[in-house]
Amino acid sequence: MDDHDAISEFLTTRRAKLTPEQVGLPDFGGRRRVPGLRREEVALVAGMSAEYYKRLERGNATGVSDAVIDGVSRALKLDDAEHSHLYDLIRAANAGAHPQRRPRSGRTSKVTPEMQQTIDAMSTVPVYVQNGRLDAVATNRLGYALYSVMLDDARPPVNAARFIFLNPEAQTFYPDWESQTRQIVAVLRAEAGRSPHDRHLSDLVGELSTRSDLFRTLWGAHDVREHRTGTKRIHHPVVGDLDLTFQAMDLASDRGLQMLVFSAPPGSTSLERLQLLANWTESEHLANTGTAATET
Repeated sequence: MDDHDAISEFLTTRRAKLTPEQVGLPDFGGRRRVPGLRREEVALVAGMSAEYYKRLERGNATGVSDAVIDGVSRALKLDDAEHSHLYDLIRAANAGAHPQRRPRSGRTSKVTPEMQQTIDAMSTVPVYVQNGRLDAVATNRLGYALYSVMLDDARPPVNAARFIFLNPEAQTFYPDWESQTRQIVAVLRAEAGRSPHDRHLSDLVGELSTRSDLFRTLWGAHDVREHRTGTKRIHHPVVGDLDLTFQAMDLASDRGLQMLVFSAPPGSTSLERLQLLANWTESEHLANTGTAATET
């Protein structure tokens, strides 16, 4: 899909989600050829001519200003992630054949040694680093243990989207697997807007679209979201169910990477089980290093 098609399909799917009443317009009834708002209604609420909005929805983004993007975002009731995505799509369309983009997922696949040392020092919480297309880039020891089902014996680059859609174990690992699939696709869709010329991301989307009917359906919905904070429900094979919160932080020293730090509420069962996982991980590490030393 080119940049112009992406604009067209994103705006069309957002428009289909709204009714006239939701944007403060009267509904005079009558049969609508398509679900949701008409283009003329979006234009009216956005404060622009119907013809101008029609050109934009066809993918013609030439000369579109920030004020126009803001107006369309208000009319379509876009959230912050959707507003940013529309901005990225329009910027990419206007960039043409030689876009000037900041480095993102396709250019960064590892952390610096100094950052890895910092991650390793955060020994009491699981830490997991990923790039924009959700490749696993780095972990600390507890982070590896938390995601061992995904990371063990997997062919690099290990990718969270590939795991959740193509590995049957994901449906046991994530008790709310269906919700996780929607979130994963929405995060990838947002990254595709930021990095439309990332060949590795395009290859991943192509692979998943070919091998997973569910992914293909969710990708076509054009939903987007930012991956900043939230909860993860995990069924770990060693310690059982974990309800964890996470904070995601962009790494200034490693452009295009995001560090996720997991925690559990004080006094909770999940915190007890997380500590149990930490103890088990340390025991396994000591046993493995002890064996290695003996063999040496």
